[in-house]
Amino acid sequence: MERTIAAISTAYGEAGIGIVRMSGPAAKEIAEKIFVPAKAAENFKFRPRFMHYGSIADPETKEILDEVLCVFMKAPHTYTGEDMVEIQCHGSIVSVKNILALCLKMGAEPADRGEFTKLAFLNGRIDLSQAEAVIDLIKARTDKGFDAALAQMQGSLSEKIKGIRSELMDLLVLLTVNMDYPDEDIEIATYGKISESLKSVKSKLDVLLEGSKEGKILREGLGIAIAGKPNVGKSSLMNIFLGEHRSIVTDIPGTTRDTIEEQISLRGIPVRLIDTAGIHDSEDIVESIGIERSKDAVEKSDMVLLLLDSSRPLSEDDIFIMKALEERPCIAVLNKSDLEQKLKPEEILKYLPSAEILTSSLINEEGVEQIKDAIERKITERKERRQSDNLDTNTRHIQLIRKSVFEIEQALEMAESREAMDFSEINGNAAFGYLGEITGDTASGEIINEVFARFCLGK
Repeated sequence: MERTIAAISTAYGEAGIGIVRMSGPAAKEIAEKIFVPAKAAENFKFRPRFMHYGSIADPETKEILDEVLCVFMKAPHTYTGEDMVEIQCHGSIVSVKNILALCLKMGAEPADRGEFTKLAFLNGRIDLSQAEAVIDLIKARTDKGFDAALAQMQGSLSEKIKGIRSELMDLLVLLTVNMDYPDEDIEIATYGKISESLKSVKSKLDVLLEGSKEGKILREGLGIAIAGKPNVGKSSLMNIFLGEHRSIVTDIPGTTRDTIEEQISLRGIPVRLIDTAGIHDSEDIVESIGIERSKDAVEKSDMVLLLLDSSRPLSEDDIFIMKALEERPCIAVLNKSDLEQKLKPEEILKYLPSAEILTSSLINEEGVEQIKDAIERKITERKERRQSDNLDTNTRHIQLIRKSVFEIEQALEMAESREAMDFSEINGNAAFGYLGEITGDTASGEIINEVFARFCLGK
């Protein structure tokens, strides 16, 4: 039996409006029982997609719960593909909870996490990748992340995956026919043709993977640790990035005694910025704890901004820090360029040969844009920023695309070695299945349930 589900679709807290939504065969019937139009009329009926003004009242006690706007949307042209009702009330926790309770009392059932979007998927309105994009859209922290999620929700990734699967299907059909009916007068699948088709599929998958690194950063954010010995300008840089005085800045070394974390949007990239305590030897117990936390933050970060005092020669603390950063993505900033320079870039390259080296005078806010440019280059690997519809932000998708590439490479190796076509067909089928998991065509019920379990209630 089909369920009629109900849930609160707006965040808990005070707001201008709150929304309770229902979906299912009994949604309209329940709404007709609890909605009282402002202008009493005999035989009132909901007009589809027409906003009605009135109140929500308990039909048994006649108690009015709130003044509302109510809209009925008729299947199949709704978000879920079923009949839907949305009730807009005042944005009070009390109001939305009371209206939801009344809907449940009248026969609706509490919606599970993501059940509205799951219905949209099950009823064929969207595929699984578009459903996952809804989560990313809700959780987007920057304009770029929002744009990437919106493009995916509108089907940009789905179209690419379906196109690749279609091309792969043509090859699999050709292989199967040639293997099953070798004596028939049909097109012969030459090894050259197989290799050509597999290379075409692989090149398209490679393009998707190229955008996945930037896409994943847009979705999950980037952790950047600002490291260096005491009094080199770490807190000043943190404050400039934030546009406010979040970290205390003084001329006294060791002012920052613990890590300070803040979220910012840098050129549309969500960044978790970590201002660390100056790393050096200290006998102060409290400061030592902060230094250990700083080392841990640097180790766990995606990128390190190493600040050095260019008005002083390299110290043992500087060298100690650089040796610890040998394997980390790093941008070295020679700060205090307004003073006499006693540190040369070549000295840094001796310890960090792959680091990009910049200069700045943070007291004058000089060199900040160059630092932002360098961070962006590190993320895009010096390539032009990709359009939002070319970015896959989902870790599950990226893993499946990588698995597909591996299978295609195996199939290609078999074809170029002139092995039996069965081997290429097996690998090709595996890749076809992995790609189908992205859109939901071949995803198991367990995977589908796991995806929608990540949703919030009411969506």
